[in-house]
Amino acid sequence: MTVNARLYSKPGCHLCEQALADLEQLQKRVPHVLELVDISDDAQLMSTYGERIPVLSVGEREYSAPLGKALLEQALREAASAPRREPIGSDRPGPASESHGR
Repeated sequence: MTVNARLYSKPGCHLCEQALADLEQLQKRVPHVLELVDISDDAQLMSTYGERIPVLSVGEREYSAPLGKALLEQALREAASAPRREPIGSDRPGPASESHGR
């Protein structure tokens, strides 16, 4: 199974560059699709992640710096082996819309 991951980073961050290089090296061992998010253009992202970058978001977890290669691989493997969750209500049959006695 291919894992979807997101790396929050900003230009000039050497830790971010190293995490990206490590994730690229891990691609063959743990297939993943990586979305890079530059936090420098978004005040909310800067507030949320600025002191913690790089931050890897994968599955339902976030991992903050320092992100060593072993931690990145563990995070990707855990996400790959986690059971997939169905959207809430997808397992229940029922009408597409309900009438509320209008």
